[in-house]
Amino acid sequence: MKKVLALGLAVAMAASLTACGGGSGDNTQTTAASSETTAASSETTAAAAETTAAAADDTTAAAETEAGAESAGATWKLGVIGPFTGGASAYGLAVRNSAELAVKEINEAGGINGYQVELNSQDDANVEQNSVNAYNTLKDWGMQMLVGSVTTAPCIAVAEETAIDNMFQMTPSASAEECIAHDNVFRICFSDPDQGTAAAIYMGEKGLATKIGIIYDSSSEYSSGIRESFVAEAANQGLEIVAEEAFTADSATDFSVQIDKMNEAGAELVFLPFYYQEASIVLKQASDKGFAPIFFGVDGMDGILTVDNFDTSLAEGVMLLTPFATTQESSKKFTADYVAAYGEDPNQFGADAYDVVYAIKKAAETAGITPDMSVSDICEAMKKAMVEISVDGLTGSNITWDASGAPTKDPIVAKIVNGVYEIQ
Repeated sequence: MKKVLALGLAVAMAASLTACGGGSGDNTQTTAASSETTAASSETTAAAAETTAAAADDTTAAAETEAGAESAGATWKLGVIGPFTGGASAYGLAVRNSAELAVKEINEAGGINGYQVELNSQDDANVEQNSVNAYNTLKDWGMQMLVGSVTTAPCIAVAEETAIDNMFQMTPSASAEECIAHDNVFRICFSDPDQGTAAAIYMGEKGLATKIGIIYDSSSEYSSGIRESFVAEAANQGLEIVAEEAFTADSATDFSVQIDKMNEAGAELVFLPFYYQEASIVLKQASDKGFAPIFFGVDGMDGILTVDNFDTSLAEGVMLLTPFATTQESSKKFTADYVAAYGEDPNQFGADAYDVVYAIKKAAETAGITPDMSVSDICEAMKKAMVEISVDGLTGSNITWDASGAPTKDPIVAKIVNGVYEIQ
């Protein structure tokens, strides 16, 4: 500014001298003034150029700093929805805890594609509307991908929402076919039909029994779906269904009638395709009546050894379909880490969730996605990558997926012996 002011004064003086002068002396003074003016103008131009260059450098540096800060602050936002309270809480808590363990390990190893992962878990208490509300809460938080919902009916409800938003969703344990009706939803557990079919095949191939009784929850899509596929396959395996008795969620405290029907029909094995809470009641009431067939459950049975005030000796000899047992060599590190963090053994639902997080990581790395992408673009890339990857996890080796969202892996049966699962 000072140079510009000096230039202005020099110009004014030169103009004044020119206007007043008429002789050679005046011309000499005017020429000198003009030279000073030209020099001053050159200095001003150079200074302005320096200022412009400096400003450009500052702007570029600021943009680079802002971009760097944005990149450094970007994280993956992964949501979890499940029942952390209520009758199915053993499933939801195991899912939440195991997802936390997986995320911790992944972050310590550098994250996913160089970005850290944030986890936000919301309770749905195994209620559909609660699950939808939890989804909306996670959306407001900025969730980019969802682990859940854990149980079937809430998962179906939330899947309708994620389909609208085209958000990638992967459930560890919701097994009804409807859960993966939309192409943005995948799962790592077997479907209900797969479980029913696998159970019947195992009983037939192993010759466990020929006279089979079934107790199932007719108010549950999960239980009814498994029962339907089991009955269909039982005929192929030479299994005779001698009794079928239903109950509903409203009558899940007294199984006396159902147990008596099984006993009267001479059932050698009773199939229980429902959750562990109700199963613990069936085992207690059957014991009280002196009825002791083989009891055979599915993945919902997992957790029975953790039921409050349940005599676990009543579960001795119970068999169940499960892809995970803490006694497996491949499960020992995960089990030790889980026990250290949460003070109890993990169940199959926790192992499923752990595998889900690592499957998401592998698919994200295969797709080469980053957190600055839109939710829909992330989903499209993940859908493509999921059918290209295979995962060696806690719940199976070489797990693959097809475009329907269903996994391919081998079923495993465990038997409870001395209070622990033994893979058969």
